[in-house]
Amino acid sequence: MSKHFEDARYYLGRAADHAKEGVKEEVQPIEERVRELVGKEKEPEPDRLEKLQADLKELSERAEGETKAAVQDARDRIKEYRAKR
Repeated sequence: MSKHFEDARYYLGRAADHAKEGVKEEVQPIEERVRELVGKEKEPEPDRLEKLQADLKELSERAEGETKAAVQDARDRIKEYRAKR
C-alpha cells in the first residue's frame, strides 16, 4: 500500500474513534434521563481495583487448591515408600 493510503486509513480510524466517543458523550444525558424515567439504573462497572481484587482472590484459591493437592500427593508417596520398606 502506498504511504498515502496508510496515512488515510490511520486518520479514518482515528476519526471513527473520535466520532464514537462524541456520540457517546452526546447521548449520555439522554440515556440517564430515560433510565431515570423508566426506573432502571445502570449497573456500575467494576473499577480497576475491584477487578484486581477478584483476580487475586481467584489466583489465591487456585494456588491453595494446587498446594493441597501437592501435599496430599506427597503424603501418598511417603505412605507408599514406607509400605514398601
